[in-house]
Amino acid sequence: MNKTRIALAFAPVLFFAGALSAQTTGDPFIEQMTWTEIRDAMAAGKTTVIVPIGGTEQNGPHMVMGKHNYVITFAAGQMARQLGNALVAPTIAWVPEGSYEREGFGDKPGVITNPSPSYNNLLEATARSLESHGFAQILFIGDSGGNQGGMSEVADRLGAEWAGGSTKIFALTDFYAKGQEYSRAWLMAAYGYDMETIGSHAGITDTSAVMYVFADGVRNDRRYRFGGREDAGVTGDPTLASPEIGRMVVHFKIVGALNQLEALTAPPRRGRGGGPGS
Repeated sequence: MNKTRIALAFAPVLFFAGALSAQTTGDPFIEQMTWTEIRDAMAAGKTTVIVPIGGTEQNGPHMVMGKHNYVITFAAGQMARQLGNALVAPTIAWVPEGSYEREGFGDKPGVITNPSPSYNNLLEATARSLESHGFAQILFIGDSGGNQGGMSEVADRLGAEWAGGSTKIFALTDFYAKGQEYSRAWLMAAYGYDMETIGSHAGITDTSAVMYVFADGVRNDRRYRFGGREDAGVTGDPTLASPEIGRMVVHFKIVGALNQLEALTAPPRRGRGGGPGS
């Protein structure tokens, strides 16, 4: 892809990204509101609730354990403001991070894992609580690969149980899947980075996102290519990360989730004759 095609492909994205700001306080965050404020917000039309799902895991010597929580909380707030009718539930930090019985799990202290079925039960309890309050839409978004299966299982099961009712529930797995896909494609096209350089954990995209939403979460003096040692827990080159790249990474996550939501909630298309279309 030449430079002209790159510019054309990402021009709308770059324009939109300039409007993002690192705001994670106040409305629409439920935990920062009183119950009467939440009641009044719902009465005013904010009947969608986003459930951000993060994690607590090692991210190399240069980045804090709560990486996913900072990124997902920020993104959820941006999503809520773009939707205009949404609030944000407290971020879930206890997610599957592997088995604490596996060899090497204890070598990097601070990792907390909550394997299924406990994780799925936590999501279900959260969703049932929110459904009981009358929210019309419950949206799961997760910032880690290990989050996605439980999100989908719970959303599918409760969606079937609540069919015909007033509450719909969706697992927006494209926040993670498409966000990752778009970010990597953009870095390859705009910067010429290959996947080894981009990395899949605590590399360019992860580090950049945290630099953008929570700069104090990155120890810049400990950013080394591939973590600096074999057992650092880093893939890719976090020395190439920047807040500007992070802004785009977060944007791509939000785009993936909102596009999926639109596809899931769009009314069925109908053919010219009034019958079902393709």
